[in-house]
Amino acid sequence: VMKLNPQQAPLYGDSVITVQLTEEDKVEDDVVFYLVFTGSTVQHCTSTRKINPGSLETISPGHDCCETVKVALCASREGHPVLVVAEESFQFVQDEAYDAAQFLATCAGNQQALNFTRFLDRSRPPAADVDFLDEKVALAFRHLKLPAEWNVLGAEQSLSENIPRETLMHFAVRLGLLRLTWFLLQQPGGRGALSIHNNEGATPVSLALERGYQKLHQLLTEEGAREPDSWSTLSHTVHSGDYSVKHHRGLGVYLLTAET
Repeated sequence: VMKLNPQQAPLYGDSVITVQLTEEDKVEDDVVFYLVFTGSTVQHCTSTRKINPGSLETISPGHDCCETVKVALCASREGHPVLVVAEESFQFVQDEAYDAAQFLATCAGNQQALNFTRFLDRSRPPAADVDFLDEKVALAFRHLKLPAEWNVLGAEQSLSENIPRETLMHFAVRLGLLRLTWFLLQQPGGRGALSIHNNEGATPVSLALERGYQKLHQLLTEEGAREPDSWSTLSHTVHSGDYSVKHHRGLGVYLLTAET
């Protein structure tokens, strides 16, 4: 039996999983280990990296629904058939970051909800928490299947630009969420949100300046600003038909997902 730690991951994936090997699985250097996650409608295969002879590290895949899946540890060696050396169960769950992303996505044009997010800002979380929140909510947002007509400004994006209102972009900038801001900029309505004034006359750009968020201000104002470095700690995904391949740059781990 192998031990997986933790034994669950959020739906959007990208968290580190450690695999403890049993004595008999601690093998020579030329063996390559993979984990295969089998869900009800999709299957994932992840590469691993060795931390020491007894343990491996990998990245949890993003999954399509909350469920318990079977995980098989497979060992491959040149000239030998692939062996399944151990099996374990693993759970995909919806966490607070996922709830938050869903809430924010649905309240894109809802002024009451966006004003509530301003209220949250008064209890400023410490910087480390902001960074953690930023990463998790950006990952979750990226994993949501947003409807084709989704817009950063909500369904009423046809509202004339000069009506003062709060936007999701104001929210992301006010909290200093660099990765979420970058994500929103790439979505329909993202650039348009930058020139919208709220009731105090602040735009997302003026908020970034007023709060001294230099990187964020550059991101919003510089022509051809590149994605923030902090985004590169997240994975990069390429889709092709029913398959997608994800590369987690931090650990150098690859994930292949296929519809079963």
